Amino acid sequence: MSAREQRQVASDAGLSKQRVVAEAVRLADREGVSGLSMRRLAGALGAGAMSLYHYVANKEELLDAMVDIVFEEIELPPEGTDWQSAMRRRSVSARQVLARHPWAIGLLESRTSPGSANLRHHEAVTACLRRAGFTVLMATHANWLLDSYVYGFALQEASLPFDTTDEFTDMTEDVYLPQLPPDEFPYLNESAAALLAADYDPAEEFTFGLDLILAALEPLRAAG
Repeated sequence: MSAREQRQVASDAGLSKQRVVAEAVRLADREGVSGLSMRRLAGALGAGAMSLYHYVANKEELLDAMVDIVFEEIELPPEGTDWQSAMRRRSVSARQVLARHPWAIGLLESRTSPGSANLRHHEAVTACLRRAGFTVLMATHANWLLDSYVYGFALQEASLPFDTTDEFTDMTEDVYLPQLPPDEFPYLNESAAALLAADYDPAEEFTFGLDLILAALEPLRAAG
């Protein structure tokens, strides 16, 4: 074995599937899935590209494992509480996790070979709704509706040009308002002025919409 091959074997010896997948998640967090390749991942790990295939057969298997890590981070709906509180906690947790891993928004429901955390998550959500009295069909409707709202909100939030309330305020005052002549856009000016005066926080929109959905689902549960 050449000296170069010996160095490569020594470098690869510290690898494990857990380390490979964790590094892939870190890369995707920084650059998105489009910037992730087996060669790029191997470089970040200081390993040979071919050595990664001892741990994941291909990129699809790698994505399955990465998605499973994301599901592992999302809080399961807790038992021993009412279904609305349980699903609210789960939905708030999912939004927070997707803010950390925005690359995963379009991948969570795309996997055809789900991992254990993925399956546990979906089992727990379904169990919460069924035990609350939703029929199988209505639990499916509720699950789709809640996931569509959470994932859609996370996608919209990831594309916003501000991250904090202060940034929203500055952008409204310095960027948006100068583009809104009051005589041409009276209602937008009115809205901007009222929101600024009220110290409006866009982050509160998530729980506002989530509570509306949960309240609308309750009569359907009772009917079931």
